[in-house]
Amino acid sequence: MTSNANAATSERQEGRYLRVLTLAALGIVFGDIGTSPLYALRECFHGPHALAVTSQNILGILSLVVWSLIVVISLKYVLYVMKADNRGEGGVLSLMALVTSKKKRRSKKATLTFIYMGLLGAALLYGDGMITPAISVLGAVGGLKNDTPFFEPYVVPITMTILILVFLPQRRGTARIGKVFGPVILVWFIAISLTGIRGIMMHPTVLWAMNPLYALDFFLANKWHAFLSLGAVILCITGGEALYADMGHFGRRPIRHAWFYVVLPALLLNYFGQGALLIEDPESAVNPFFHLVPEFALYPMVIIATLAAVIASQALISGAFSITRQAIQLGYLPRMTILHTSQDEIGQIYVPFVNWVLLASTLWLVVTFQTSSNLAAAYGIAVTTTMVLTTLLTSCVAKEQWRWNVFLAGSVSFVFLLVDLSFWGASILKIKDGGWFPLAIGAVILMLMVTWRKGREILARRLKEKTVPLDDFIDGVGKSNPTRVPGVAIFLTSNLHGTPPALAHNLKHNRVLHEKVIILMIKTLEVPHVSSDEQILFEKTKHGFYNVTAYYGYMDSPNVPGLLLKCKQPELQFLLSEITYFLGRETLIASKKPGMALWRERLFAVMSLNAQRATSYFKIPPNQVVEIGIQIEL
Repeated sequence: MTSNANAATSERQEGRYLRVLTLAALGIVFGDIGTSPLYALRECFHGPHALAVTSQNILGILSLVVWSLIVVISLKYVLYVMKADNRGEGGVLSLMALVTSKKKRRSKKATLTFIYMGLLGAALLYGDGMITPAISVLGAVGGLKNDTPFFEPYVVPITMTILILVFLPQRRGTARIGKVFGPVILVWFIAISLTGIRGIMMHPTVLWAMNPLYALDFFLANKWHAFLSLGAVILCITGGEALYADMGHFGRRPIRHAWFYVVLPALLLNYFGQGALLIEDPESAVNPFFHLVPEFALYPMVIIATLAAVIASQALISGAFSITRQAIQLGYLPRMTILHTSQDEIGQIYVPFVNWVLLASTLWLVVTFQTSSNLAAAYGIAVTTTMVLTTLLTSCVAKEQWRWNVFLAGSVSFVFLLVDLSFWGASILKIKDGGWFPLAIGAVILMLMVTWRKGREILARRLKEKTVPLDDFIDGVGKSNPTRVPGVAIFLTSNLHGTPPALAHNLKHNRVLHEKVIILMIKTLEVPHVSSDEQILFEKTKHGFYNVTAYYGYMDSPNVPGLLLKCKQPELQFLLSEITYFLGRETLIASKKPGMALWRERLFAVMSLNAQRATSYFKIPPNQVVEIGIQIEL
């Protein structure tokens, strides 16, 4: 009896924990896709490429929306892509790390192709992070115009004020207000479900759109115009990538439960309700979401919609911070200031530079495009490109890690690619109407990423050309027997086999060495986290020299003093105050040597000059640091 009671108690606790995680996932993961009803269906029947508001077209579009949610989100992301986890973490960079793992034997060209695919997907998400806050908040605040045109001149100023209030407090973190994200989004989904049911009751036959034949008939009747409409239908599935990217925060089960039990039913009800309203009142196409709301509930719905849009924006902002840290750790962006805003949640970080760039870009988008309808043209292309890249990368994981045969992996990928490329092709046609913006942002960030990576490789090669093998240097120390002073010296290096330039310069000019000299190399592995017992590799050489390799995951934050406290070797038991850290400070000079184009070398030099100092990034006490300057021609 006791064992049965304990099992029942454990099961109840597990169920309660799952419900808490599911509620939290609602707030963080589904804000973007959850606010799509504000503008998705409207863009199909209102604007420059609007379809005629007929029953046949409405049922056809609804059928496309329904099956897009089922195929792309339910089948592809929730059931297929989320199987590809990198030690529990998801997202396009995690997927890239899985595919390009050194355990896989590939040609250099194939590996580079997969790397560029992952980097492009990550770069495009920055553009998405700029557009989502603008279009979501504009769409929510735009509901004020439904009651009276009095508010029309104030929509843009109100939107800008809200966005500023979203970005300014980021430094303080979202730990406190994050607790209400889930409940607020739950209220939002309940509200859109109720309004959807209200609409369906006006015209219940709208539910026939569940039949995919309506989508087929729609294409046969409208042909090219039907294909163009996919550029608007894509708006109903924007935010799908967040399900995969945030998997590491919540796990698969809470995200899947939230999607199938709450989000999908709520979205379907609301889209069906909007469709029923359009059949009854074609004039409501100007804003079917808010026309579906009873007059007495309009202002409360605007408030709830604005809160949901703010939460959707917060999720994208936090996602941009997370991607930036991953890119830095993987060596594709220079070091930036990263602040931890929560003592309990490791994922709660703040990146000031990214925050201000996102704010400036989002405000510029609001001022330039003015309405969510205008912004809709810019939305979608980044999402569809990332969808295509995700499908291609996941197919490699299916073959290599899940051991699917070529036919099965190819068939599944073909079906998803057919859908992805259809949406992508329709979105590409909107480049001149605003789709150029996320592509331009993605291209610039991709160029910065590959330039930084290539520049670091060239710099490492130039340093290696000038460095003496470390074993030879240590043998030389044994022969010359220089003066040794008490204490510990740590020299950071990227190559344990070569003598750090700062070490060679220190001995040459100061003619002394510390009693203990530690050559420390910090390596970022292509995994999210590294456990403490696997983090340090220690090697004692001779003449008081020690080689230490520290391993971090791309979701970890390096902390050198904290790392040294974990060292269990007797030789490395010393007071942290006894340590002197020696760092090299390179002055980079662009040259015509083989490597990169001159303008890229200059760009790399500027990026390096503005990178966060190693003392701050590695949490090294600045009053224990000696920097030695070195000039290097690239």
